[in-house]
Amino acid sequence: MTIQTGDLREMKTDIKKVDRAEMAEKLGKALASSYVLYHKTQSVHWNVTGPQFLGIHKLTEGQYEDLAASIDEIAERIRALGAKTPVGLSTYIENSAIEDKVECGDVKAMLKQLSGDAITVANQMREFVKTAEEADDVFTADLLTARIGVLEESSWMLSASI
Repeated sequence: MTIQTGDLREMKTDIKKVDRAEMAEKLGKALASSYVLYHKTQSVHWNVTGPQFLGIHKLTEGQYEDLAASIDEIAERIRALGAKTPVGLSTYIENSAIEDKVECGDVKAMLKQLSGDAITVANQMREFVKTAEEADDVFTADLLTARIGVLEESSWMLSASI
């Protein structure tokens, strides 16, 4: 997923066009990772069984609802930077920092996998915050920083439930 400066809509902003293209490209990867994590979280929600069912079912429901809202925020930020938002499940799978694979059955394994995936996405976003800060794109830096906190908390809650 490569975004060229010629692909961007013209706009008046202090963020340089080349920086907007780079940030939109990185946000596209964050979008892809968030979308795959959303799908995996929902898959765990649907397939959890056993004595922890109700607690894990509610926990993952809250997490996938939060991810759905964040996906929209990230996509809209890409548009606000003047780029088109990447679309298509294959595009998301190819550009995600996490694999599109859920080990259904063992609750402990599913929670461990989701917890690790949340940290992987948080770490990816942490790298992208550096790019945003270098471009003086404070809004994107703040958006991603907030997401990092939510993802780290999600990871902790999933780990604590094992």
